[in-house]
Amino acid sequence: MLVLIIVLLVFGLILMILTFLNRRNKTTETEIIVNIDEECCGAHEVCDKDSLLNAGDQPEYFDDEELDKLAGVEPEKMTNEQIDQLSEVFFTLKETEVAAWLRSLQLRRIQLPTELREQALLIVSERR
Repeated sequence: MLVLIIVLLVFGLILMILTFLNRRNKTTETEIIVNIDEECCGAHEVCDKDSLLNAGDQPEYFDDEELDKLAGVEPEKMTNEQIDQLSEVFFTLKETEVAAWLRSLQLRRIQLPTELREQALLIVSERR
């Protein structure tokens, strides 16, 4: 019985020494990487630029002035050419620009076809 206790104490002592040496050899410095979004002020819990609510009166154009002729056209009544115009602008946008583009379309009374709308909303929800 006494031999078993001595063996356990020696084993525990060896384990403590190895743990101490292992921790001492590891560096405690950790690099913290922070992604700072230059467009967001940080004053809000959810960044305003990711909001789909109309923030102002003036629409922001993304080199898509030709889409203004689609104002008031229902998505079901759009031709393939009109849908292609919308798709072309959508697929050239950066992910960070999608929410602002959707706000701009709201202000310009331009509705997206269902497929494009779902893709755009998916991108916006992933960014949040």
